[in-house]
Amino acid sequence: MTTAEWTALLLLCTAVSFTPGPNTTLSTALAANLGLRRALRFVLAVPAGWGLMLSLCASGVGALVVGLPPLRLGVKAAGVAYLIWLAWQLWHAHQLAQASSQQLNVTFTQGVLLQFLNIKAWMLALAVVAGWLAGHADLWLRFAVVLPVLLGFALASNLTYALIGTGLRHWLADAQHGGRRLLWFNRSMAGILVLTAAWMGTV
Repeated sequence: MTTAEWTALLLLCTAVSFTPGPNTTLSTALAANLGLRRALRFVLAVPAGWGLMLSLCASGVGALVVGLPPLRLGVKAAGVAYLIWLAWQLWHAHQLAQASSQQLNVTFTQGVLLQFLNIKAWMLALAVVAGWLAGHADLWLRFAVVLPVLLGFALASNLTYALIGTGLRHWLADAQHGGRRLLWFNRSMAGILVLTAAWMGTV
């Protein structure tokens, strides 16, 4: 790829990966409530799911998902519903122990599937395919170069947000404040998820 293509790709990855969204919000919330070890399942699931999605888009499936209105609507509806459900769990968790009992601990498989419920992610994957892969004779060679870059950014951004959540864990769990810090932190995270769900519904 040319220098211009590399520069554009790196700028896109930086902007998309490190701005707040459902993945980074969940990485922060999971680490703050459950600790870094439990959050790592989701942190690793994000690049895994994204890699599968980009592979499907490169093979043409992504255009079908975005191009068929009923399928596109189904993906949006499922994604919005799941984010609102997660927000509901976060809204009511005001003790670290409650996060586990209320099933906030998202599994690796759920983390992977969440990527496929995000219509924004489908459109981004298609944009990458259209801008850097499609129409080139060396499509799959380019794919082999672009994929690790995207996965690296997805891992780095979510791990960074998880480390921030881990750093806040002790402060949030301060018993002297009766769980109020954690309650309002979780409600802030829930609010971000609801706003993200609302935005996804309009895309």
